[in-house]
Formats: sequence, structure tokens, C-alpha cells
Amino acid sequence: MENQTTSMPRIGDRAPEFKAITTQGDINFPSDYTGKWVILFSHPADFTPVCTSEFMTFASMADEFEKLNTQLVGLSVDGLYSHIAWLRTIKEKIEYKGMKNIEVNFPLIEDITMNVANKYGMIQPGQSSTKAVRAVFFIDPKGIIRTIVYYPLEIGRNFDELKRVLIALQTADNFKVALPADWRPGDDVIVPTAGSCGVAKDRVEGKEEGVTCHDWFFCTKKLPKDKVEDALGK
Repeated sequence: MENQTTSMPRIGDRAPEFKAITTQGDINFPSDYTGKWVILFSHPADFTPVCTSEFMTFASMADEFEKLNTQLVGLSVDGLYSHIAWLRTIKEKIEYKGMKNIEVNFPLIEDITMNVANKYGMIQPGQSSTKAVRAVFFIDPKGIIRTIVYYPLEIGRNFDELKRVLIALQTADNFKVALPADWRPGDDVIVPTAGSCGVAKDRVEGKEEGVTCHDWFFCTKKLPKDKVEDALGK
């Protein structure tokens, strides 16, 4: 029997649409979240330790994501009642890294049929044909996929990096700049590459105010942290 493969959406594609039952009621995705950023993420299964640590971390950071105009939406191929029982267990029984009494208020999708997981390429047969890997899709307010991050079943996600990516995407959009390796708010940003010989010459000769050039194609400028935070509404 040939292995069935499902292509995953790509960066720049419109987020595939679906309707789903969640722990917060029915949703129409992504239209219900038009005008907001969305982090859609999958996890392998309820009542598993890595997933529990991740959901506690996501929930503890929910206010931080809300300030960034971002909705969290989780998914696994478990049923609604399993989701509810697991989230109640997290709140009532689990204490981890100083987190306790953690209530998960963002939607967790029931996906027993694997319809959504397959649309988004979350089922990776090399890992498991019955569990979703740890996929993360960053979707912008227009419903366009902007970043995709995948982790295997056995490794929990880096939440500092997920938040950094979100802030970086919003900063790049707001200020029309690119961002260098390991960029954090307050670091220098990269200005668009010179589009003509004249602009390149002026930049290299230091004639463009506020721009520092390492070479004609690699020029940076200051972008203060408070300016980034003001633009992002933090």
C-alpha cells in the first residue's frame, strides 16, 4: 500500500479554511480572527507530559500574546471531552516551574477526523500516522501564513523564540525593514537594499542620515525599543 502524503501550506499562502468544534465553542477559521494575528499550533495528544508543559506555558503567556493582537488556537486529534478533562486536570492538579492553577482560555480544536491536521500538514507519517507533530503557523490579520515552525514529538517548543518571531514579523511590517540574526527589540534593523547605483554610492559614502553601511548591500539603522513597543501597542 502506497503511503498517502498531504502537501502542507506554504509561507505566503492563504491559511486553509475550516470549521471546527473547540473548547471555546465553534469557530470558522481564519475568518473569525480577521484583523488579528493568529498562532495556530498542534500537539500530539492530551494527557502527555511535553504537551502539558507547553499548554501551561502558552496559557501563562496568553496576556502577552493578547497585547500583541494575537489569538492562540491549539489543536490535537483528540476529542472535545478529552480536551476538557485534560485542561481541568492542568488547572486543578499540575504545578510546574512555578506555574499552577493555570486555566487555558484559548480554543483547543477537536480534530478526531484529522481533517484540519491534514489540511495543514501536521500529520507526518515518519513520526506518527495517528498524532500531529508540534507545528506552529503564524497567520497575519489578512489570513496569510507568514511563518511555519515544526518540532518533533519528543521536543517541546521554545516559547521565547515564538514570541520573538511574532514581534519580528509585526516590526518588519510596521517599519518596512528586515531583521538580522538574533534580532531583539532595540537592536539595529536592516534597511531595504539600495535600488540604484546612486543610492548605493550615497550610502557607502555616509550621505544617508541615520544609516550605517557595512557594504553597499548591507546597511542598518537604529530602531529604539520604545518605538517598536509603541507601534505594537505593548
